Amino acid sequence: MTRKPFYRSSTFWIFVGLILGVILGGFLPKDEFPQAYNLFRFLSRAFIALIKGLIVPLLFSTIVVGIAQTGDIKAVGRMGGKALLYFEIVTTVALFLGLGIAHWLKPGAGLPLDLSAHAPVAVQARSGWDIAMHLFPSNLIHHAAEADILPVVVFASLFGIALTRVGERGQPVLAFFEGVAQTMFKYTDMVMKLTPLGVFGAMAYNVSSMAAGHTVNGVHLEGWAAVLQLLKRYSVLVGSLYFALLALFVVVFVPVMWLCGVKVFSFLKAIKEPAITAYSTASSEAALPRLLEEVVSFGVPRRVASFVIPTGYSFNLDGSTLYLVLASLTIAQAAGISMSFGHQLMMVFTFMLTSKGVAGVPRATLVIIAATSTSFGLPGEAGIAMLLAVDEIMDMARTTINVIGNGLASVVIAKWEGVFGTEMES
Repeated sequence: MTRKPFYRSSTFWIFVGLILGVILGGFLPKDEFPQAYNLFRFLSRAFIALIKGLIVPLLFSTIVVGIAQTGDIKAVGRMGGKALLYFEIVTTVALFLGLGIAHWLKPGAGLPLDLSAHAPVAVQARSGWDIAMHLFPSNLIHHAAEADILPVVVFASLFGIALTRVGERGQPVLAFFEGVAQTMFKYTDMVMKLTPLGVFGAMAYNVSSMAAGHTVNGVHLEGWAAVLQLLKRYSVLVGSLYFALLALFVVVFVPVMWLCGVKVFSFLKAIKEPAITAYSTASSEAALPRLLEEVVSFGVPRRVASFVIPTGYSFNLDGSTLYLVLASLTIAQAAGISMSFGHQLMMVFTFMLTSKGVAGVPRATLVIIAATSTSFGLPGEAGIAMLLAVDEIMDMARTTINVIGNGLASVVIAKWEGVFGTEMES
């Protein structure tokens, strides 16, 4: 088979968009070139809007078809139990890994924390019962309009189970959803051709905003000086998170691949495009459709991928859960607050619950951090204001780990179920 030239590769053009976004965003700061900034923001938001628009119909149709074609309700329940067990183990390890690295590297030491700062973050604490209640869909149209994925997944799963109980009379309904699913796959391909343009807009938009200027400790910095000085000041924090995420990959993901008999580089090659999209846009949702397609091509049956990955977007955000603890201890260190080990364990337990409600969208973790930090006596608003300066850079990395982790979870469950490679697609 003849390989395509590198310049016809979507990955190549994604990197071109990434680099051009950084360059043009730096030379066209928000305050001096507002029209360019608005264009960057439009390209970014338009691309993500297209992605979000296809998620619900794509997931709903593939889940219904996958479960209805399985015809084995016990298999669906067994797969769900295995997936939740795997999710809980990995996210718990991620939380404790973040705790350990925060104590070791102390990323909050020396960071400026303005206790008079006020960050306009809408905080809504959610108890364990609230999260459990959230599993039950009350209004499918409302959940779909709000991009509330988990209740949609539950409804689609129950709908697919009901469809298996109808028998022959349900065949027209199944045929309809099969047609919807195939159409959504083609629609996804069309939207994904715009990925380089969306990546360019997202990067240029964020860099342009940073280059417009920041005030740190009373010193106002603009242009490239502002960008470079800001990154330098927060380099320990950013480096700590990147190191922690790399450690999570090496200590957890790689051994899991070995245990499952999956070649590390083959897996990474398979999901490189959704991972790059996640890193560039800082949105797990933007990478979801392509991730589904790539893991299916890798050997995960579509019925497994369409069930495990969407569920993982609520229960298996490994990068985000690790960041919750790391960021909270960073706030405590910056504020000079000493927390007992028991206090920290209670905070970890709280994050085990609240992290299940984190959405796969940019900066969603800041809401959880603000709510939990306040309940544990930490300056939540001031801490969020401190983290917000470099949150985009950190969000890109943790979102990438979220996507990789969910892709790996689908492979693990497919291997566990003994169905990996049984429905390979050309």
